[in-house]
Amino acid sequence: MDKKKQTETKPLEIVEPIGKRVLIRKDEIPTITGRIITISAEVENSPDIPLRQYDKVLFNPKGAIPVDFEGDNRLFVVEVENVVAVFRKS
Repeated sequence: MDKKKQTETKPLEIVEPIGKRVLIRKDEIPTITGRIITISAEVENSPDIPLRQYDKVLFNPKGAIPVDFEGDNRLFVVEVENVVAVFRKS
């Protein structure tokens, strides 16, 4: 294999939600739960929105926008209003 090809890497693409949106990685089994991967700056800076990165959430998939970066197509941009519950440890 050519050495030049070995050292070339694809640029890493990042999805940064805008507005009151979060990026969720949907759980593998057919479900409407997932984990928040990234939150928008607006969500991060809002004390009224109790969502943080890595929270496990239940979401309404109707308004979810799929992101096609990965072959498994489990990434979705979701409006905060469509996140209906957060799983917390008691």
